[in-house]
Amino acid sequence: MTPTEPLVHGAAAAQTAERPPLPVKMVIAGGFGVGKTTSVGSISEIEPLTTEASITEVAAGVDDLTHTPRKTTTTVAMDFGCLTIDPTLKLYLFGTPGQERFGFMWDDIVEGAVGGLVIVDTRRLDDCYAAVDYFEHKGIPFAVAINAFDGKVEHTLDEVRWALDVSEGVPLVVFDARERGSVRDALLVVLELALARTEG
Repeated sequence: MTPTEPLVHGAAAAQTAERPPLPVKMVIAGGFGVGKTTSVGSISEIEPLTTEASITEVAAGVDDLTHTPRKTTTTVAMDFGCLTIDPTLKLYLFGTPGQERFGFMWDDIVEGAVGGLVIVDTRRLDDCYAAVDYFEHKGIPFAVAINAFDGKVEHTLDEVRWALDVSEGVPLVVFDARERGSVRDALLVVLELALARTEG
């Protein structure tokens, strides 16, 4: 095959050209400062849309910055990005705000999503309980992704599963929100879970 020879021929080429990738919505959720915005930024093939606002002294009194002392901004609405998985499928990623006071936005953000990735920081697991409860209550497939801050996690996967009280049917993975490939692998776990639910 020469370098200029097309990979797809005839009617198949025309069909591929005419049919855009199937859009699939996925949500990235979790507590304050766990890596949601970082994850979207790491993986998005477009410049991600973020709604970051500076953390004021008043907000600092509400949001626990103990484990994120260098964090100067926070998501006040949502993050948005996208990722083409292959010519047939494109993920549209929506990141939720982490603070409870913005919880009223969740229903609108999550509507139509095939699944969710709940990011947790093992140094403060209690921050992700609300996200886990939300997806369980809504019956939306989700996976738990443990963000390896500084390359390490404080607890084993079994300990995290026990602490969150999630079933064996909920996948748990360790990932790095800063690494594109790591975020992609975590999202594919959710996608496979959602597809299995659909096929089942």
